[in-house]
Amino acid sequence: MTAETSQTLDRGLRVLKLLADTDHGLTVTELSNKLGVNRTVVYRLLATLEQHALVRRDLGGRARVGLGVLRLGRQVHPLVREAALPALRSLAEDIGATAHLTLVDGTDALAVAVVEPTWTDYHVAYRAGFRHPLEQGAAGRAILAARQNPGTDPGFSLTHGELQAGASGVAAPLLGVTGVEGSVGVVMLADSVPERVGPRVADAAREVSDALR
Repeated sequence: MTAETSQTLDRGLRVLKLLADTDHGLTVTELSNKLGVNRTVVYRLLATLEQHALVRRDLGGRARVGLGVLRLGRQVHPLVREAALPALRSLAEDIGATAHLTLVDGTDALAVAVVEPTWTDYHVAYRAGFRHPLEQGAAGRAILAARQNPGTDPGFSLTHGELQAGASGVAAPLLGVTGVEGSVGVVMLADSVPERVGPRVADAAREVSDALR
């Protein structure tokens, strides 16, 4: 810990990260052991975080992430979208297809940024805010592939006609970005996807991942 940083804030953020990594919550004793501090310090940290609704404690005394984090999370989409736009623009212009950034929203895939090519005679209309089940469409399938193979690069996913008749989709997951689960992809009116599209989409996904780290 350097002189320019706050030990208390650091511990509070570590508490939130620990709680975010568990589905069943943690007790004061468990947090104390994981943080390497005494229980009194943990009590103070939890009380402060509870005041801001970032932490809640159930009847059994286990601490969990509170609903207050949702208010913070709503501000993530604009930041992610801004970071992804240069790569999406380049991808859309290069491939001549609509490019999109899709993030997980509950059990759905949610398009948070869309860029259409400027030089094509026609392209698929795809709007930010469009959502679909993760099990359908290349964007969702790419995300699920990354979930099923943690720590590896599953490459790209390709689908045809799952979301729009006559449209093919190619997407690759964002990898190595803490707290962000999503994919970068393109959608085009084509029965078959040119061979170079998959690797180009995977490159764009890596570019966005690098921008978000």
